[in-house]
Amino acid sequence: MALIDTILKRRSIRRYTDDTIPEDKLNKILQAGLLAPTSRNFKPCEFYVVKDKSILEKLSMAKKTGAGMLNSCNAAVVVLRDSEKADTWTEDSSIALSYMMLMAEEQGIGNCWVQIHLRSDADGNDAEQNVREILAVPEKFRIVGILSLGIPAENAEPHTIDEADMSKVQFI
Repeated sequence: MALIDTILKRRSIRRYTDDTIPEDKLNKILQAGLLAPTSRNFKPCEFYVVKDKSILEKLSMAKKTGAGMLNSCNAAVVVLRDSEKADTWTEDSSIALSYMMLMAEEQGIGNCWVQIHLRSDADGNDAEQNVREILAVPEKFRIVGILSLGIPAENAEPHTIDEADMSKVQFI
């Protein structure tokens, strides 16, 4: 599949079957995240792959809205950034998440980004701290988001190239 086709086809999938993600496909998704570019090539990102259903259920409640699909996904990748290696944690983590999303699409694996950074739970508690406590994440790590993964139980229409609003581009 050409990259533009993958970009057009990739949609946020929030419903998954009970089928297990093949390990080779999961490994390709993780490799894409590990190969993503980072500031000064410091590679500060690390990943926690969560398959335990009881932990996925807890993570689904780490923020007020937008994490419910974690309760039914087959696996989730929590993207961590080592604050002792680089200060570009938001950017580096976001790029890693994006690369994994595109690889997941190419592998036929449904996915959805769960924003954690700057979010809170229903009681107003910090979602990043909630995830930190659920997974016993060391303090030196920051958490931008979680990627839910699963065999899609829904199909979303692909985007079209016409959705690229070129009026937002200025040539100077």
